[in-house]
Amino acid sequence: MKRQLSIGFMLFAMFFGAGNLIFPPKLGMESGHFFWPVMVGFVLTGVGMPLLGVIVGAIDKRGYEGALKEISPVYSLLLLSTIYIVIGPLFSIPRTGTTAYELTVGSMISHPGSVSLAIFSLLYFLIVTYVSLNPNKLVDRIGSVLTPILLLIITAIIVRGLFLLSSDPQTTGDKERFPDLATSFANGVSEGYLTMDALGAITFSILIVNTIKMNGICQKKELFRSVTAAGVFAGILLALVYVALAFIGNHINLSAGRMADIMQHDRNMGVYLLTYISQLGFGSFGRILLGLAVTIACLTTAIGLIVAVSTYFHTIIPKISYKTFVYIFVIISFILSNLGLNQVIRMSVPVLSLIYPIAITTMLLILLSSFIPMKPIVHQVTIICITVFSVVDLMHRNQLLHVPALERLPFYSISLEWLSVALIAGIISYLISLLIKNQRPIMYQND
Repeated sequence: MKRQLSIGFMLFAMFFGAGNLIFPPKLGMESGHFFWPVMVGFVLTGVGMPLLGVIVGAIDKRGYEGALKEISPVYSLLLLSTIYIVIGPLFSIPRTGTTAYELTVGSMISHPGSVSLAIFSLLYFLIVTYVSLNPNKLVDRIGSVLTPILLLIITAIIVRGLFLLSSDPQTTGDKERFPDLATSFANGVSEGYLTMDALGAITFSILIVNTIKMNGICQKKELFRSVTAAGVFAGILLALVYVALAFIGNHINLSAGRMADIMQHDRNMGVYLLTYISQLGFGSFGRILLGLAVTIACLTTAIGLIVAVSTYFHTIIPKISYKTFVYIFVIISFILSNLGLNQVIRMSVPVLSLIYPIAITTMLLILLSSFIPMKPIVHQVTIICITVFSVVDLMHRNQLLHVPALERLPFYSISLEWLSVALIAGIISYLISLLIKNQRPIMYQND
């Protein structure tokens, strides 16, 4: 039981670090009087999808790599390699470094710049490297030590913030995005979806499955039960922390002058709100407290991602050692982190928007085919359709292509228009598969 809790704590910390600390207060402030509809929608997708992603990763005892090979070995290699590179050294790991900098050194010095960012990033990634080189001790270092400290600090900030804030919600919320209950709920769903944390679930699942196996649990049912328990525990913690941070953001009233200053200096709103909350509650010590929480949160995510990415690529290219991959990915992450937080986020959005529908569709197909016998062609045709659609949709949204019909699809306004395409493609390809006699249904390895 103690080991299960440690694994659940580790999973929570790895999900929580990369930007998810700064996002809820901003969303809470923008939601205004429709806080609860927004947060219910946000938790459904922002917590529900990652939780589902972790659980789906245990359907085949080989994890996502094994499950995807049943669809196509080439597709398994292409999708996982892309996800691991994008969610790892290209965007998410650099974002942890820049987020940690913005909420520590960047908020404490009068003129933050490239030199201070470079020095901080160097020290940050040296720590990441040191811990990542010993992955067998990951649960003990993250789950048993760092995460409890992180939760203690966050709880202190939240409790202090709740006592100090006004009982009235933010009245200057984003009324265009959250004008009524139904629209607010829908946009909350969209905001949770756009965190794209399900990609992290696919990435981290290899760590969770391997960690549980190292504890002697290898039978399919026990493995699945253990992964699910860790995922549910982490999901509950995430939901509680997200809602609490968002609630505090919802009850902060910033003056017009403060808002103008934030916009003028291109400051990240979530970073500003967290810093403001901490200082309001604990004075100058609040910055130190927040800085410690942020550093721990971001370190756990960065370490988890480096270990997961390096483990995967060492598995497919065994001639290159695990430690060599750690060094390679840390160096790439260090270089990109020096671009700054807002720049890293801006760069990541179009790439993640392209990959996310493909990854979610694949995840849902694996889940469905564990209950309904499906031949590989169902997965293959549906995924090809979603891939083509995602490319066209991304080009349309970025005005590189004009396809007005896309805007008439259900859920276009909340970036979930691909769902209808996936559903239609899945049904048609399933009906076609019934006519194909020389292909067996997908069977996942259980023993």
